[in-house]
Amino acid sequence: MINQDEMYLAKLQDYYAQHRLIPSYAAIAGLLGLSKQGAVKFVDRMIAAGFLSKTTGGRVTTDKRFFARPLVGAAPAGLASPAADMLWDAITIDDYLVEQPSKTVLIQVQGDSMINAGIHDGDYLIVEKKQNPDIGKIVVAIIDGDFTIKYLRMGNRGPYLEPANDAFPNIYPESSLDFYGEVVGQFRKF
Repeated sequence: MINQDEMYLAKLQDYYAQHRLIPSYAAIAGLLGLSKQGAVKFVDRMIAAGFLSKTTGGRVTTDKRFFARPLVGAAPAGLASPAADMLWDAITIDDYLVEQPSKTVLIQVQGDSMINAGIHDGDYLIVEKKQNPDIGKIVVAIIDGDFTIKYLRMGNRGPYLEPANDAFPNIYPESSLDFYGEVVGQFRKF
């Protein structure tokens, strides 16, 4: 893909973010400052590159790569290193965090019992529904009828839930402990 196509794709992605649809060829031409034939050629290149596709009715729609975000490298959180402008790769958030879409949900965090695990009030957790999560993992549990997010631990009395905040006690089930799923990722908007 040449630089011009990258700029056109960025404009189309911004348009999609605002309107939640891919416009007609005529509207794409107007948006990008192209002739209608130029818009058709651009769309064809984006289809070939996997950013767009066509429905059975011929309407242009997004394809998987349309939602990929550039991965431009790694930045040390310690000492600074020279910056690089080169695009190395692109990934979608789903590719990175979601292994089984049919079993994956988002849950918004309320409270600060997991703050020392880096999970803050208002964060969104990516949760894979799993009735038998692994010991030591962060889970969404249903303990005695209440939902909570904690580490799953095993002790002498059996499984229990451990917060990541010393101000909160461990939670031992009185009557029931079920699991909704295992936390596989999180995100927040700064």
